[in-house]
Amino acid sequence: MKPTQNRRDFLRKLGVTPAALPFLTGLPSLGYGSACGRRQRLVIMFSPNGTIPSKYWPEGEGGDFKLSEILEPLQPWKSHVLQLKGIHNKIKGDGDRHMRGMSCLLTGTELFPGNVQGGSDTPAGWAKGISIDQEIKNFLQNDPKTRTRFGSLEFGVGVSDRADPWTRMSYAGPNQPVAPTDDPYQMYRKLYGQFREREDILSILDEVHQDLKSLSGKLAKEDRELLGNHMQLVREMEKEFEAGKGQATKGPALQEGVDNQNDNLPQLSRMQVDLLVNSFTHDFARVATLQYTKSVGQARMGWLNIQESHHTLSHKPDKDLDAFQWLTQINTWFAGELAYLVQRLAETPDPHGEGNLLDNTLILWGNELGKGNSHTLDNIPFTLVGSAPGIRTGQALDLKGEAHNRLLLSLAHAFGHNLQTFGNPQLSEHGPLDLS
Repeated sequence: MKPTQNRRDFLRKLGVTPAALPFLTGLPSLGYGSACGRRQRLVIMFSPNGTIPSKYWPEGEGGDFKLSEILEPLQPWKSHVLQLKGIHNKIKGDGDRHMRGMSCLLTGTELFPGNVQGGSDTPAGWAKGISIDQEIKNFLQNDPKTRTRFGSLEFGVGVSDRADPWTRMSYAGPNQPVAPTDDPYQMYRKLYGQFREREDILSILDEVHQDLKSLSGKLAKEDRELLGNHMQLVREMEKEFEAGKGQATKGPALQEGVDNQNDNLPQLSRMQVDLLVNSFTHDFARVATLQYTKSVGQARMGWLNIQESHHTLSHKPDKDLDAFQWLTQINTWFAGELAYLVQRLAETPDPHGEGNLLDNTLILWGNELGKGNSHTLDNIPFTLVGSAPGIRTGQALDLKGEAHNRLLLSLAHAFGHNLQTFGNPQLSEHGPLDLS
C-alpha cells in the first residue's frame, strides 16, 4: 500500500473529514513534512518570425560572453542566462517551415498529413506527439508529492482564436493541440473562480475547526504547536467570512477594461505575466507556457512606432535597413517582456522553499525560425534563464548543429524525468545535451 493511502486511512480512523486535510499536510508525525522538497518550475516562452542573428547572438563563449543588443534587457540577470547557439530543428516531412517550426518546436516530431496549406510546401495537420511541457506536466501530476491543481497553465498574448499548426506549440498528445488562453480576465476566472456562498464556507470552516480540535490530543507533542497555529488560522478565517470580507486565494489586481486587441499587447503581456507568477506563488501549476502571438504573427507594434506588421517585416531583405532596425526593436521588446517575467520571479519570495521563485524556475525562450526572411530552421534562438538541476547559467554555448530534440530531453532530465528519447527518437538518440 502506498504511504499516501496509509495516511488517508489513519486520518479516516481518527474521524477527520477531507476538508481538514490541507491544514494537516505540514505535520511531520503524519509523514507529510518532507513530501514537497524543492518545487522546480518551468516556463516556456515563445515569440515568432525568427530573429536578427547579428543582433541576437552574444560576443564570446563560455563564461566570458557579452549579451547582445537584443538581450540587453536581461543584463541585470546575466549570471542567470544561458545562451545556446547551434541548435537546429531537424524535423522534416509535411508542412511549411513556419508550421514545422511552430508545432514541432516542443513536440520534436513530425506533423500528420492534413489539409492546412501554407507557403509553397505540402499541406499538413497537427503534430504527431506530445509536447515537452505536457510531458513534464504529466510526470509531475503522476506523483502526489508534485501534483498541483492545474498541472500546467497555457498563457497567450495576442494569439487570436484561429486554430491551425501555426498557432499551437503545446500538445497533450498526437493530434491534440492545447489552446493558450490569451484573455487575462478569462485566465483570472480560471485560476480564482467564483467563490462559494459564504454560508457554505462557514459551515466547512466550522467542521474543520472541530476536526482539528478533536485531533489535538492524538498527535505527537512536536506537532501540537503547529496544529494550534492552524486552528488560529481557521478562527481568523471564520471571523473574516462572518464580517463579509472573506475570500479564497487572491489573485493580482488586474487593470480593468483592457480589450484583447493588438494595440493593448503591452498591457495584456504584463497582466498575463503577473497572473503566471501569482499562479506559481499559490502552487497552482509547476509548468507554464507564455506564447506571444503566433507563427506568421502579424502584430503591429505601434507602441514602438512601427506600423508594418511583424511577419511582413521579417520577409524584408537584409539590405532593408529600416526593416533590420525595426525587427531588432521588436525582438528587444520581447526580451524586455522576458526580463519583466524574470524580475517578477526574482522579487517574489518562494513561499514553498528558500530564496525567490527565480531560484527554482527555469525559463526557455524560443522561436519557430532562426531567421525570418530565409525561413531557416537552423540556429533557432534559444535562451535559458533561471535555475534547474544539471543546467549551469552565466555562460554561452555553441552546440554546433545539435538537434533541438536533445534540448527538450535536457528539460525533462532537469525535472528528474529521465527519458531516453523524446519526439523523433533518431534525433535524440544521443541523450540530453550537456548544459552543466
